[in-house]
Amino acid sequence: MAATGEEAAAMDNISRVPAPPTDLNLSTEPDQRRDAGGTENQAPAPKRSSNNNDGGVETAEEATEPAEPDINELCRDMFEKMAVFLQGELTATCEDYKLLENMNKLTSLKYMEMKDISINISRNLQDLNQKYASLQPYLDQINQIEEQVTALEQAAYKLDTYSKKLGIPMHSLFKKLRTRLS
Repeated sequence: MAATGEEAAAMDNISRVPAPPTDLNLSTEPDQRRDAGGTENQAPAPKRSSNNNDGGVETAEEATEPAEPDINELCRDMFEKMAVFLQGELTATCEDYKLLENMNKLTSLKYMEMKDISINISRNLQDLNQKYASLQPYLDQINQIEEQVTALEQAAYKLDTYSKKLGIPMHSLFKKLRTRLS
């Protein structure tokens, strides 16, 4: 998630580093001493008097470093910027976790819907199996009737071939049987 507004400005300021001083004192005079903290203590260089016999030669003053900003202030500024950065990172992480939580909830709901659907399908399948079991005797009777019809059909074909051998057409035989039955 991108930072906007004040957060973006604060994060831009984090990457800005103060420019190094332009006036450096690179002299190696014995006047330079280091204190216990490692910082240099420089004694101001003595000015040469302009009353030399050099005939109007100017003397140069030793270049000194500008005063460094207060270390405490720089640290405080760094910690504030780091806090803004970390706050942004933590906010993004929290948003990711919220998104995952919502996705998990939706997935759970979908699985519950699928469970309900599968329960309904199972129930309907059991109903169909019960109906099929109740229809099974009728289906068996239909199979028996089909077998009997097939046997009767074959008997009719045999009778037809036998009557043809006798020379009596089958349709006339049926006519005679109808007239007798009526």
